[in-house]
Amino acid sequence: MFTERTSVGLDVHARSVVAAAIDTHTGKTKTARLVPSHEVVLEWVRELPGPVAACYEAGPTGYGLYRAFVAAGIRCEVAAPSKIVRPAGDRVKTDAKDALLLARLLRMDEIVSVRVPSITEEAARDLVRAREDARIDLMAARHRLSKLLLRHGHVYTGGKAWTPDHDRWLRSIRFDQYGTQAAFETGFEDVLFTAARRDGLDRQIELMAASSEFTDVVNRLCCLRGIATLTGFGLAVEVGDWTRFDGNSIGAFLGLAPGEASTGDRHTITSITKAGNTHARRLLVEAAWRHKPSYRPGNTMLMRWAKAPGPVVAKAHQGNKRLHARWNSFTERHKRPVVANIAIARELAGWCHTVAVM
Repeated sequence: MFTERTSVGLDVHARSVVAAAIDTHTGKTKTARLVPSHEVVLEWVRELPGPVAACYEAGPTGYGLYRAFVAAGIRCEVAAPSKIVRPAGDRVKTDAKDALLLARLLRMDEIVSVRVPSITEEAARDLVRAREDARIDLMAARHRLSKLLLRHGHVYTGGKAWTPDHDRWLRSIRFDQYGTQAAFETGFEDVLFTAARRDGLDRQIELMAASSEFTDVVNRLCCLRGIATLTGFGLAVEVGDWTRFDGNSIGAFLGLAPGEASTGDRHTITSITKAGNTHARRLLVEAAWRHKPSYRPGNTMLMRWAKAPGPVVAKAHQGNKRLHARWNSFTERHKRPVVANIAIARELAGWCHTVAVM
């Protein structure tokens, strides 16, 4: 509930901050264009009639300004951009109008705030997302190299690609034309360097997952089938505070719940919303495929179970059996595998929540 006298909206950019303030007692507004310095913004806010509450949109400038406000004892909200209601007929958009809109929404308690991670959470998230970027870069580099070879009639038929045997086959290829040979060597070098960068980030994640504030949650999540250290650590840092959700709401938070477009007598269920955290959703969708084969806990699973409390292991075992049974049910009903997998991923999100908070 808004109880402060002055509401402040901030339109934050890399090279400027446009501020707008509304005094609820007098109704007067005040605007200013400031340099993007936390000290300058705080100094301008302190000159306003107090107490003061401020808000700005989440974006590439991060959460440093939020932490500066909190350290100064001023309430600050970081608004979810996708939840900001803008007038449909408003065709003029300026920084000052955006800042004033934020101040008005804050004053009316219409701001939907995002959860601001701690500094250590943000550092771990940076590491996970750097690894995700390396994975995407590696996939693109491999694609470019394979298509270069395909254009010149080189197709690998010795089994699975990107294995030691495939690597030896690549090293044996030579082209007569200098330009093609140079392009091939550059592409192959890009693949090797990107793979080495990804592997280095994997090692850093494994070290942090083994000894950090996320270790307990990672060990719990790894009791579920399809979730190893990299996936468990990624889910742990992307979701952060699991207690914010329950077993039903976490699927919707990750965009795995179906959408709806209903009006009057028409009731339409659409495909999943794909809202929320894209990286966490991808991890769950990939993990869900692992529940399709027959479920028999092996040595790897038993080693993971040894790191978690007994009740968590029992609950995870129950979840593994249920998710495999759900896959069998979808198969018997001839559901499309990709559709069935999304349903499994949504339920897997609920099981992840269960073992994380119990």
